[in-house]
Amino acid sequence: MTTLIQKHRPRLLLVDDDREVLNRLCHLLRNQPYDLATATDGTHALALFNEMPFDLVLADAHMQGMDGPTLLTQIHNQNPDTIRILLTAHPELNMLVTALNEGHIYHFVHKPWDDNELLLTLRQAIAHQDIERERQALLETVQVRNQELNELNTHLEQRVAARTAELQQTADMLDLAYEELRHSYVTSTEVFSLLINQRVPVEKQTNKEVIGLTRAFCQHLKLDEGQTQDIVMAAALYNIGKLSWPDALLEMPSDTLYKKSRDMFRAYPGRSESLFMALEPLQDARAMIRHHQERWDGKGFPDNIKETEIPFGSRLIKLVIDFIELQKGLVLERQFNQDEALLLMRKFSGKIYDPDLIEPFVTVCTQIVPSLCVNDPDVKVFNTHQLKPGMKLARSLNADSGLLLLNEGKVLTALIIERLIAFEAAEKTQYSLFVREPAFVSEIVNS
Repeated sequence: MTTLIQKHRPRLLLVDDDREVLNRLCHLLRNQPYDLATATDGTHALALFNEMPFDLVLADAHMQGMDGPTLLTQIHNQNPDTIRILLTAHPELNMLVTALNEGHIYHFVHKPWDDNELLLTLRQAIAHQDIERERQALLETVQVRNQELNELNTHLEQRVAARTAELQQTADMLDLAYEELRHSYVTSTEVFSLLINQRVPVEKQTNKEVIGLTRAFCQHLKLDEGQTQDIVMAAALYNIGKLSWPDALLEMPSDTLYKKSRDMFRAYPGRSESLFMALEPLQDARAMIRHHQERWDGKGFPDNIKETEIPFGSRLIKLVIDFIELQKGLVLERQFNQDEALLLMRKFSGKIYDPDLIEPFVTVCTQIVPSLCVNDPDVKVFNTHQLKPGMKLARSLNADSGLLLLNEGKVLTALIIERLIAFEAAEKTQYSLFVREPAFVSEIVNS
């Protein structure tokens, strides 16, 4: 993509009333391509923000006087384009709701943070901001072009054919810009969903598997792209209402909970839904999130609806979530293997699960997912040094820590490849990527 705006060195504002934390952040970022400024309270931070613009503000949640969510809300009101990240050691539900609905934060960073994950989060945030700025510049260019075309049409009717072609090109550009923005939103949603994973051991983490299996199931059912994206976002965020739970409760099988813990479990779908009440792109996904614990026979929660009253996406992700959580030991006290989980789920077809979805789901789990992409002749596996600009990811790429690096469908650029190689070197690891090659790249590689 041609750069539409002049790039500059990103300016970061770090806000924390603990000077030791600020010193650690400055030390971590001293060799990074950022200009840094610091503040020890919200008032000082706003004064600095009024003196000069900042591309990104990283603020502690709990500060004397003005807390982090209040500061980020004011910054959002003054300049919505500034990326806002909240740093917190003790996430509280009310604070999370305020930060999401009023501060429109981009990401949470949990104290104590992992240096590599924090650096990656900042890089992704700045890259997301660059994409949004380029999209806005593209829209402005399109608006100017439309005005020019209108003026030409008044005086030059003989150019109708040429004008029609240009209008079509403009419409295509707008469609591409919108699709890129929506795709970026889905990617951001998946990154945000991994917050809950950071609080449980790797063997209990579910979000990555739930996202991947949900996407494969939607593709098997041949759902359209819009419906698939909504269902995948719901699957990514289904358990975000558990963020306020104690760590020990996150690892307990749901069937062993009782009294207060049981009440918290039955309330989490509604809390997950309420966190995203103000986010317009998640309106369709919200209902799916709320009802993903309903049962086909009407004995689920929170609303005891049944059969086709349950949103289709909720019925779909219910299968995926239970399949993954049974194998993680998050439903019953023992961990099931794949065959045991599918056998148990078949037993409850027509009681817990949609009877029309259970067999297609079994097919996806036993035949399609194990060989996903590998048997596709258009998909090849490359290491990072074999990548070429224009290649398109056929599978999402996650870091060894589980953090989402690149989403499925992302078209690789020279800059992305360069950053991926650098990250691989820093992590002292090697990644294999499943990619689809456009024709012109295939010719270059094979020549």
